[in-house]
Amino acid sequence: MNATTPEIFILRHGQTEWNREKRAQGQMDSPLTDLGREQARAQNRLLKSAALPPDTTYYCSPLGRTRQTAELALAGLADDVILDARLMEVSVGEFEGQLLADCAARWPAVFDTGMWGEWCFLAPGGEGFHAFSQRLQSWLDELATPAVIVGHGMVSLILRGLVLGLDMEASLALPGGQGVVYHVKDGVHRRLGA
Repeated sequence: MNATTPEIFILRHGQTEWNREKRAQGQMDSPLTDLGREQARAQNRLLKSAALPPDTTYYCSPLGRTRQTAELALAGLADDVILDARLMEVSVGEFEGQLLADCAARWPAVFDTGMWGEWCFLAPGGEGFHAFSQRLQSWLDELATPAVIVGHGMVSLILRGLVLGLDMEASLALPGGQGVVYHVKDGVHRRLGA
């Protein structure tokens, strides 16, 4: 666990068209659905009730789905949002844009590891866990103030895992979801709201 990491609030983007279709996105993009926009508005309500520190800095992945989410989730909270490419989702190589069912049929060994989500790091031509976690750690190492991060599913899991000192397996076992906010402060991890 990194005791010097400032307080962080982590959001995953709202549901996208490709999430609904069960299609791998990685660093490709698809727009938010109506449900995704409502999830972002729910995150806005959670953040407004969270008593954010006055020196909070707001960060966002530059991908379209996170920018759409940030527009709604950070409305009335952030005058300035810093786009940082290190907060982009893990690249899933040849899987990007493909239906997960088709990927599992073509590469069954990648999906039969017994660990939920590990396929993201085993995708042919993808980024892999080591490079992805190093990218996120480089962002964490520069963090000097409390932060709100609008990111992605794997960004949320692995970033929280890095702060809490967890390995890949324990990080992938953390709770996830869209329309929620996770708060990490002083080694304590909690989901805001219900």
